[in-house]
Amino acid sequence: MPAPEAQDRRLDGNAAAGPLAELFTVDLTAAMATCAGCGSTAPLAAHVLYADAPAMVVRCPSCTYVVLRFAADGAGLRLDLTGARLITVTPPAEPSAAG
Repeated sequence: MPAPEAQDRRLDGNAAAGPLAELFTVDLTAAMATCAGCGSTAPLAAHVLYADAPAMVVRCPSCTYVVLRFAADGAGLRLDLTGARLITVTPPAEPSAAG
C-alpha cells in the first residue's frame, strides 16, 4: 500500500485529460521522436511511413525500428508508441496581446 503522502497526491486518470489535450491538438509531424531501438532523435516527419499495412507503421530513419503504429477502424483508434523512447512536442506560440 502506498505511503499516506502518496495517496493524498493520487487522482484518477480523468485528471490527465487537460494536459493530454495539449499534446493531441498539435501537429505531431513536427514532434521529435527518440527511437527506443537505436536512440536517434529525428522529427516524426523525417521517419519512414508504411501506410499500406492494416495499421499505419512509422519506422526510424536510422535503424528502421518501428517507432509508432496507428490504426483506425470500427473498434476505435489505437496508437502504439512502444518503439518511441520519447516524443517531444513544442507547443504553438501564444498569440501576442498586441492589439
